[in-house]
Amino acid sequence: MSFVLVLQHADLLSCDLSALDAIMPISPEYSFNKSVLRLPVRKEFKLEEAVQAKLLAQHIDFAILPDERFADLGLIVSDMDSTLITIECVDEIAAGVGLQAEVTAITERSMRGEIDFEQSLRARVALLKGLPVTELNRVYDEVLKLSPGAEWLLQQCREYGVKFMLVSGGFTYFTDRLKQQYGLDYTYANQLVVQNDKLTGELTGRIIDAQAKADLLAEYSAMLGLAKSQIVAMGDGANDIPMLQAAGFGVAYHAKPKTQAATTISVRFGGLDAVRKWFR
Repeated sequence: MSFVLVLQHADLLSCDLSALDAIMPISPEYSFNKSVLRLPVRKEFKLEEAVQAKLLAQHIDFAILPDERFADLGLIVSDMDSTLITIECVDEIAAGVGLQAEVTAITERSMRGEIDFEQSLRARVALLKGLPVTELNRVYDEVLKLSPGAEWLLQQCREYGVKFMLVSGGFTYFTDRLKQQYGLDYTYANQLVVQNDKLTGELTGRIIDAQAKADLLAEYSAMLGLAKSQIVAMGDGANDIPMLQAAGFGVAYHAKPKTQAATTISVRFGGLDAVRKWFR
């Protein structure tokens, strides 16, 4: 198996890559409109910390990867909040009852891995008791946006036959609508209890926590007959770590430090199109 150092930046030709002169070919081949450079390296190749610092200072994303084709993948498993979409849905819902600051503080602690995910989820949902369902609709229609590059990544998945599964610690109200609007293959999230068109502050059914995300990845990997090397997982929070580590390619996307430290592939600066561009 061959390996490559992949560099990503909106305009690599404008970047100073002199720190990589030792491995730079005479005629380097750029791709994706000069935003990606793939440099063949040995499996044991490591970037010195000083070189990494120079790349990071220029907002260059980089990773050392097996030289794989996107067409050879079979499944991308993605977190929703702050990954496929730009917001944390529960925080935006809480804004409707004037509790955004309180709920956001719990969310941040959970995503950093400081408190148990299920405990934090139930605490946040309890604060939403009595909120009309129309507030969820407001968040979807007026606030929720896909992350930069997400639509192109989804288009590439359809073009190359790569299945896309959304596994969220958020709510089915949003994942169901995203599935319908963008043609996602599979979606899983937590179910809010609604009575008389208002939230009861409770959840029903299976809780989609860190272990559930990893379990769903394993379940669909087996169902689709995929090898580990054919699976990409991407997420930003501590509750994504088990699924990132269970995938052949675990991508920390604009992630919390604990999540970033648990993976070897990070998108710190680019959009979700960077996930596609790690591959040929």
